Amino acid sequence: MAIARAFDFITPPPGRSLTKPRTSGLTMVIDQGLGLAAQRDLCETAGDYMDFAKFKTGQARLYREAHLLQKVRQYLESGVKPFIGGQFHEYVFAVHGASALPGFYAEAKRVGFTTIEISDNTVPLTPAQRRDQIHGAIDAGLEVFGEVGSKDNQTSAAELIDQAGVCFEAGASLVLVEAAELVTAGKPNQAMLDQLTGHLDMKRVMIELPGPWIAEVRSCDVELLKKLLVVALGPDVNVANVSPDTVIDFEATRVGLGAAGPQNIVHGNRPA
Repeated sequence: MAIARAFDFITPPPGRSLTKPRTSGLTMVIDQGLGLAAQRDLCETAGDYMDFAKFKTGQARLYREAHLLQKVRQYLESGVKPFIGGQFHEYVFAVHGASALPGFYAEAKRVGFTTIEISDNTVPLTPAQRRDQIHGAIDAGLEVFGEVGSKDNQTSAAELIDQAGVCFEAGASLVLVEAAELVTAGKPNQAMLDQLTGHLDMKRVMIELPGPWIAEVRSCDVELLKKLLVVALGPDVNVANVSPDTVIDFEATRVGLGAAGPQNIVHGNRPA
C-alpha cells in the first residue's frame, strides 16, 4: 500500500531507492542510548529512511533485559534492522577469549539480533582471526557486517582494501569503513575516499560518518562529508553513523532537497 505524502508531484532524483527493503542507498543510524519513547518517535518520523540501527559499543550489556528486548523489537517492527556494534565483540574477544564468542553469538540471537558487526577498531586482528570470527558468527546463524580500519592508527588505503577483501571472502554481507580513517584534522580525506571508491564495490560498502568521539571533528565537518559523499557517489551511497536527529535532513540531502543542492544530485534533462 502506497504511503501518502504531501507534495507528491515533486519527483526524487533517478537512482534513489525510496522503497524498503533497499539494497543500496542504505542509511544506518547510530543509537547511543535512545530511550524507548525517543526511539518510537524516531521510527515513526524517520523509519522510512532508516535501514539499520547500530547499538554503539557494548551498551547492549548495560540495559535491563526487558528494555533491550523492547528496543530490538521496536526497530524490527519499523522495518529497521538492529545490530550490535563491533566494539562489544572486540571486548569479548580481548577479555574472555575466542572461546567466549559462541556464547556471545547465542545470546545476541536470543535477545533478537540477527546481525552483528565484527571489527578491530581497538583490538587488532590478523587476517586469519578476522576470517575465523566472521565464519564463526555466520555458522552460528548470524549475518555479519565487517568493519575495517582503526580508531587509533592511520591505515593505508591498500590495507583497508585488503581487509575488506578478507571480510567479503569470509562471507560478510557489508563492509563498513571506520570513520576515523576518512578524516584528517577533522576534515574529509578526499584522497583516501577516492582510493577506496576506485577499488571497492560501493554497493557493498558503507562509509561511516565521524562524530565528536574523533578529535577535531565538528558538526560542520560531518555535514561537509555527507555532502561530499552524496555529490561524489550519488544519492544511493551507503552511509553509516547518521545521528538520529539528522535522518530526515540527510535524506533531504540525498534527494537534492538539502545542502548539496539539486544541481549536484539531479541528472538528465530538466523541463524548461
